[in-house]
Amino acid sequence: MTGVILERFARLRLFGKSPLRAYLKMNDSVWERVVSPRMVKLKPVVSYGRFLHSLVVAHADRRMYLGTFFFRNRPELALMARLCKRVADGGRPVRMAVVGCSNGAEVYSIAHVLRSTHPELPFLCNALDLSADAVEVGRRGEYPTGFPNLVQEHIFDRMRPEEMERMFDRDGGILRVKPWLREGIEWRVGDGADPALAAALGPQDVVVANRFLCHLEPEAAEECLRGVVRLVAPGGYLFVSGVDLDVRTRVALELGLEPVEDSLEELHEGDPSLRASWPARYYGLEPIDKGRADWKIRYASVFQLP
Repeated sequence: MTGVILERFARLRLFGKSPLRAYLKMNDSVWERVVSPRMVKLKPVVSYGRFLHSLVVAHADRRMYLGTFFFRNRPELALMARLCKRVADGGRPVRMAVVGCSNGAEVYSIAHVLRSTHPELPFLCNALDLSADAVEVGRRGEYPTGFPNLVQEHIFDRMRPEEMERMFDRDGGILRVKPWLREGIEWRVGDGADPALAAALGPQDVVVANRFLCHLEPEAAEECLRGVVRLVAPGGYLFVSGVDLDVRTRVALELGLEPVEDSLEELHEGDPSLRASWPARYYGLEPIDKGRADWKIRYASVFQLP
């Protein structure tokens, strides 16, 4: 009954305008000005935030957004290095696929962390995205120091000066990724949901599908996520943050994915963009609720295939 009432409210128009949008806009402004990080931990505030977020998600105008950063989630990168080391103990190269690689910032961040912490670790990466323009930017590995093309973010904001020096050669206003980070990366235009992709790439020890599924409608996101899971080798790992939590939970339960508990909470809090966007944006990430029976599956962003 509540859902029917909300749906009618969403369709209602007064003088050609949506009362629901006005309501959400007002709450967005109040939340931003009044609710402090400490207040977000209070149960009544969290409950109201969940209600607002459910309205935002149900009526979101989703669209693909090429926003990214170098070193976006540091706990995530640190865990990835530990898991890759575990995979490589057999002596063979770690096979990795980064789906939705955007302009390459995440790919080169991963390469930097792996090759800095485990220089002896052989590492082969397939980086793919639906956008041919984004893939070409990543392949070139050249980024202007100002506001980059294609991406609506200052992609270097989360980097330290020593990381900038280690990763890039500077050529005027262009930062060029150094050759030692470009080795072993193959760039391709592709769709993670394509059934033929698994056969083309072969089983992958680590698959990264971060921060793009949230821009798809839930049904399409579920289909794509199932396709991405097909890329993961038995016993391999799937990194999937930036997705509707209900979508991720359903697919994880359906396919028997096992949540990786190592640094679960740190990863959940590790991307300030996603946490600060809740509850006003559909891609915002709700605070962890350990009172839920399924909290480990719901809030894990890394899973292992049985």
